[in-house]
Amino acid sequence: MLKPAILLISLLASQPAFAQFYERGNTVDDLTQGVTWLRCSLGQRWQTDTAQCIGEAKRLNFEEIEQVIVQANEQLGGEWRLPTKAELQQLLCEECISKAVRDNAQNEEEKLVPAMIDQSVFPNTAAEPYWSSTKNWIAPRNRWSVNFMTGDSYGRFFPEQRLAVRLLRDR
Repeated sequence: MLKPAILLISLLASQPAFAQFYERGNTVDDLTQGVTWLRCSLGQRWQTDTAQCIGEAKRLNFEEIEQVIVQANEQLGGEWRLPTKAELQQLLCEECISKAVRDNAQNEEEKLVPAMIDQSVFPNTAAEPYWSSTKNWIAPRNRWSVNFMTGDSYGRFFPEQRLAVRLLRDR
């Protein structure tokens, strides 16, 4: 009788007390921030049977992003938008990068740089800067980005430059 009790306690102890993400096909509810994210970067497509984002992330400037948001609102419904710097930073995951390096270590031919994001929640996220909607208060023409390769944030990008994009909406 003691062995099943120990097994049950060890299983319960290994489960997270609170899960931040609740996956719903091509979207994921972020319970911590109260938002719903698109799981794929713009330019990628959700593939239901493999639960993966396929294709390559598109790099867009702010004029193109405004057009894409109008399309997303029409096609997906809701009020999709560009995340703030703080919202994007909440997706950074340093533990995820060491796990990805371990997983890729067995695949020598794949020399991919893993992104600092939970790839099981946001598959095939590019390890590069992503746009945020947050303006740089020192240089208001510039916008902040969050880099999913390094985990750093930069407020030096002009709206005409092209970076990867992930959209979200309030829940």
